[in-house]
Amino acid sequence: MDIANDTILITGGSAGIGRALAEAMHRDGAKVIITGRREHALRSVAEANPGMDWAVLDMTDADAIAAFAAQVTRDHPPLNAIIHNAGIMEVEDLTAGAWDLDRVNRTLDTNLLGPIRLTAGLIGHLKRQPRASIMTVSSGLAFVPLAATPIYSATKAAIHSWTQALRSQLRDTAIEVLELTPPGVATDLMPGHAENPASMPLDAYIAEVMDLIRSGNTPAGEILVERVKPLRFAERDGYEAVYARLNGG
Repeated sequence: MDIANDTILITGGSAGIGRALAEAMHRDGAKVIITGRREHALRSVAEANPGMDWAVLDMTDADAIAAFAAQVTRDHPPLNAIIHNAGIMEVEDLTAGAWDLDRVNRTLDTNLLGPIRLTAGLIGHLKRQPRASIMTVSSGLAFVPLAATPIYSATKAAIHSWTQALRSQLRDTAIEVLELTPPGVATDLMPGHAENPASMPLDAYIAEVMDLIRSGNTPAGEILVERVKPLRFAERDGYEAVYARLNGG
C-alpha cells in the first residue's frame, strides 16, 4: 500500500480497530471512506476527521452490498483499496439445548460472506486501477481457536484460507492481497475485551501495524505484530501448549 496516495474503503470503521486504522491512514494522507451499520457513529467519526467520507452498510445484506459496491465506485472513481475489517465476536455455548442459529448466520455473513461479496462487487473496478490492495482482517484465533467463540474462530480461519487463495489467483495482477492478523486488542469487540489486561492496547497495536505497512514489512502478505506471532506460528512451535494456555487447560 502507498497510503498517502490511496483511496481506501474500510468496513466497520466507526469503532475499534477499524476506526483507529481509518484515522491513522487519514492522517497519513489517504482518502478514507468508512462504513458500518450505525449512521450516527459513522457521522461522528467523519466529523472528527474532516475530509473523511462515510456510508451506511450492513454486511449481512447481500443485496445492499452489491448496490453499495456499484455506488461507491461511482462516487469515488480513484478507489483502489479495501480493508475488510467489520466483524462480530460472540460467546457461544455449544452444550446448550438449542443453538442460536440466527447468531451463527449473522457472524458468518459479517465475518466471511460479507468480505467475499464486497470483493466480488469491487474486483472489476480494482483490476482497472494501476495499483490496488485488498486487505482482510483475520485474527490470531484463525490459527488457534478460542473455545468460547467457535464460530468467530472458524470464520477467521476461513478468511485466512480464502485470502491465501485470492492472493495466489491475483498474483499476476496489480492487486496486492494483504492479511492483517490481530492478537487480542483492547476494543469493544466483545464485552470485557477493552478492560482485559491481556489485551494489547489499541494505540500500540495501530502504531506497530502502521509501521509495518509503511515499511513494507509484510512477508507473504501478512501483517503480523510481535504479540500475535505465538498464535500465528503455534503449529510450528508447539500447538497443544498454546491451545492449552489460550483455553485455560
